[in-house]
Amino acid sequence: MFDAKRVKDECVQWIRDFFLENGPDCNAVLGISGGKDSSVAAALCVEALGKDRVVGVLMPCGVQQDIDAAYMLVKHLGIKHFEINIKDAVEGIKNAVPEELSLTAQSLTNLPARIRMATVYAVSQSMNGRVVNTCNLSEDWVGYSTRYGDAAGDFSPMCHLTVTEVKAIGRLLGLPDALVDKTPIDGLSGKTDEDNLGFTYAVLDRYIRTGEIEDEKTKELIDRKHKANLFKLQLMPSFKPEI
Repeated sequence: MFDAKRVKDECVQWIRDFFLENGPDCNAVLGISGGKDSSVAAALCVEALGKDRVVGVLMPCGVQQDIDAAYMLVKHLGIKHFEINIKDAVEGIKNAVPEELSLTAQSLTNLPARIRMATVYAVSQSMNGRVVNTCNLSEDWVGYSTRYGDAAGDFSPMCHLTVTEVKAIGRLLGLPDALVDKTPIDGLSGKTDEDNLGFTYAVLDRYIRTGEIEDEKTKELIDRKHKANLFKLQLMPSFKPEI
């Protein structure tokens, strides 16, 4: 049985210890989408550091239909926040690409995520900050993140917690149900996470924690995604000469 209270308390202390060692006067800065991950990560940082040391960055790309959820979170936590629309930056890069180079659909899908992380780092560096990585174990397990996009950060409080566990901690932290149970949408293609993945988080989380899964085809799909995306969790390969 997952002990949400114990894990939450240990995570809060871990965040405090991280900042004591890596910037006792620094702020936690993170992108705010209004989804469960950024909501729980922000709430953990508020409990660890206080609301005055947590900064949210809202980054719609043009019109974001669910941006009200992001504003609900920053209002609920009472944290400082900035809205920075990245549409012009995304379009600027796309328009600057020479005609002989055709960006793939995957490149175009991941471009906003990488621009968002560059934006978060710009805010963080200007506000004496440390960037919060908001990824969870379930998404990392199957590579459901953008390398150097949402997968980046200076510290990662939830990367060893499944979606089910993150939600349990979110409820314990008193976050509104509308944020904790909001249907996860990737913010890139407009599809839900589970539509993109081909299986539910409930099935994935159970498989990660117990190894149990009923459908063999789903097991093969999860295993294939996990193996194919392990490189995202590893350090960059580097050449080391003998000197």
